[in-house]
Amino acid sequence: MTIHWHSFAALDTPIEAASLTARAAIVGRIGLLMLSCGTGAWRVRAAMDTIARALGLTCAADVGLISLSYTCFDHGHHYTQTLSLPASGVNTDKLTTLERYVAQFAETALELTAHQIHDQLDAIEKKPGNFTALQAGLASGLACAAFVFLLGGGPIEMVGCFFGAGVGNYIRRLMGAHHITVAASTAVSVAAACLVYLLTFKVLAWGGGASQTHEAGYIGAMLFVIPGFPFITSGLDIAKQDMRSGLERGTFAIMVITVATLTGWVVAMLVHLQPANFIPLGLGPATLLGLRLAASWCGVFGFSIMFNSPVRMAAIAGIVGALANTLRLELVDLTVPAAAAAFLGALLAGLLASPLNRRLGYPRISLTVPAIVIMVPGLYMYRAMFNLGLNHFDIGASWLVKALLIVVALPLGLAAARIIMDRQWRHIG
Repeated sequence: MTIHWHSFAALDTPIEAASLTARAAIVGRIGLLMLSCGTGAWRVRAAMDTIARALGLTCAADVGLISLSYTCFDHGHHYTQTLSLPASGVNTDKLTTLERYVAQFAETALELTAHQIHDQLDAIEKKPGNFTALQAGLASGLACAAFVFLLGGGPIEMVGCFFGAGVGNYIRRLMGAHHITVAASTAVSVAAACLVYLLTFKVLAWGGGASQTHEAGYIGAMLFVIPGFPFITSGLDIAKQDMRSGLERGTFAIMVITVATLTGWVVAMLVHLQPANFIPLGLGPATLLGLRLAASWCGVFGFSIMFNSPVRMAAIAGIVGALANTLRLELVDLTVPAAAAAFLGALLAGLLASPLNRRLGYPRISLTVPAIVIMVPGLYMYRAMFNLGLNHFDIGASWLVKALLIVVALPLGLAAARIIMDRQWRHIG
């Protein structure tokens, strides 16, 4: 239900002199807005603490995936609220605006009334997205076309993934605008992506430009649904002992991936698609290195646009991701275990994001998560589900274990970078 925030601000007095209820409502609303952007529990709690200190309060908060409970204390009195969102989401542009607002709150907002502060928060909450559903669909197509190249696909697979993922994410955005539940929108969009890939492949095959061996690229068309933010923030929250948030986010990510892979498997069974290996492209080391850098940048840029990052932020995240993901792929070519290479790639992404955060003011998570989403082993996860569904338990379990090792390694790499580069994050409290 809609929360009428202005009803907590009955008196037109500066917020410093307002009642405990009015001040605590500001703290809670900031926390809920931060949570709506997809950031982790530690960052939500840190923002709430910053606002509480500026308002002369002490705050304790328990943060989950879509809900938070908090209590504000002031001179022997306390005020408790429980707040929740209708659904989880990601909005890196709004997150950047909120972080800057929180950082400047003590200097700019203490002489304002509660009504004026809520007016400012109203404007942030209602800030429109930067991109239309069509633009988000094109970004998804770009990201997944680059993704499938990095997995080993060629031009045929890339064209199919561009159209498949583009249509799939366009449909998902439209369903999201109509408040359709995540499970339903994921299933429908993945099914559409696979079918459009198949249609594109048939058109190319009819024109003589594609052989049956290019069918395997349909896996890349569904990778736009990878829940990168919940996956990564889950690991970071657990590293900070925010177990409730970490487990809820991890469970949500597993649910989305399970729905997506099961849908892809059902569609594959119905239309007789097989997740075969990609045809070797036969590229030289120097050419492959250059194309990996370019494809990684395009993939991360596309995912950033899907997360509503402004173009400049998305381009910078693309540079971080190009360097980090190319390092990972080159290490794998040198026979470094995939999980260890993923850890080092994520570590580099985190190390690069910290100075960019200080210089440009972009939230670290807005740079690092898009940069390592492209490292999430969606192909491994799908092949695990495909083989388990066919009762090939030994093969399915092998793919599943490989995927789990990489999934664990990615947030560990970011956590290690935060411990090294962020003094505040590496301390308790």
